[in-house]
Amino acid sequence: MKLPRRLATVIEQDLKKKMVFVAGPRQCGKTTLAKGLISAPASIKSYYNWDIDGDRKLLLHSQLNDQASIWVLDEIHKYRRWRNWLKGIYDDQNDTHQILVTGSARLDLYSRGGDSLQGRYYAHHLHPITLSEFAQVPFTTEDIESFNFGVNSLSEEKSQKLLLDLLTLGGFPEPLFSGSETQASRWRFNYGARLVREEVISLEQVQDLGSMELLYDQLSKTVGSVLSINSLREDLQTSFNTIKRWIEIFERLYGVFRIYPFGPSKIKAVKKEAKLYFWDWAQAASESARFENLVAVHLLRWVHWMQDVLGQKYELRYFRNTVGHEVDFIVLKNGKPQLAVEVKLDDRPLDSGIKYLLERLSIPQAFQVSLYGKLNYLGPALHGGRVHFIPARKLLLKLP
Repeated sequence: MKLPRRLATVIEQDLKKKMVFVAGPRQCGKTTLAKGLISAPASIKSYYNWDIDGDRKLLLHSQLNDQASIWVLDEIHKYRRWRNWLKGIYDDQNDTHQILVTGSARLDLYSRGGDSLQGRYYAHHLHPITLSEFAQVPFTTEDIESFNFGVNSLSEEKSQKLLLDLLTLGGFPEPLFSGSETQASRWRFNYGARLVREEVISLEQVQDLGSMELLYDQLSKTVGSVLSINSLREDLQTSFNTIKRWIEIFERLYGVFRIYPFGPSKIKAVKKEAKLYFWDWAQAASESARFENLVAVHLLRWVHWMQDVLGQKYELRYFRNTVGHEVDFIVLKNGKPQLAVEVKLDDRPLDSGIKYLLERLSIPQAFQVSLYGKLNYLGPALHGGRVHFIPARKLLLKLP
């Protein structure tokens, strides 16, 4: 099944102005998206992958097909001097060729020294498939600024089914489009090992790959909780600094991401304790953690859209204070809270954490969403705003 990716149109427009970098998890659809932008005949080579021996030789000798109007350079960041090399290609050829660079790692962190490419490219993040993308619901920036939950063309039954499919199968194209829990499980069973054995080994210096694979599996039990490196160190009998470094590597390679706390000292907010989530939310160990992880990826998608496409300063955080109040997600705009989201599996009374926060801070939009619940109403006024109780699908369909 082919699904139009929302970023494709944005990338096409950006390529007319500068190079475009597209980064994201391995197997989330970067290559398919890139090849879909190539309009040249198959006989004209436009796509080059550093992992392919023949392509690597062509790249090293700068023997790119001059007949191609667009060059797609995949995994080029694995070349030690890729930035200097790419700067030379771009400065020499940008008037006649468009250049799209894709990679399954944070390209900004794999510079390996050399001259800066600053000002020569636009950067985008390709995420797993989101609910609105899966449902092919039109999206506008105004949707996520107003959160107008009017009638859309998708029935509640259909949108809920799509959400549950995403929750179970994940948002990566291969397991999602298999439509099979068994096939998705088989794909996922080896994902962590492939990430370590194929990506880590080509970019990082790690000796104990077996223990690193065990850590990746162990992290599935930490989703939704404050991350304790000390606990992981004890479980794996490995040093604190080693565990910390391995998690940072997983972040650089789009295996996991962390979000950090938000809140002023007057409400006793914690400052340093991160929460960890997978880019593949179906890796999470329990249904509740998987659902929270799914919402985290959807909100991060919104944050990256606002950063990459509109150039606005958005951040994804959470709230937790020293006496136990917590709100799952806070979206900041220019450092100020714009949105608060508390995640539940079923309909519940107003959560004490979000109530505590709204009694002390003004937040324009606040939601308590549920996976299986039916409630859809605006809660009572609090000092800092009101909480909208809604099924999760309604909120997620408004995100990019």
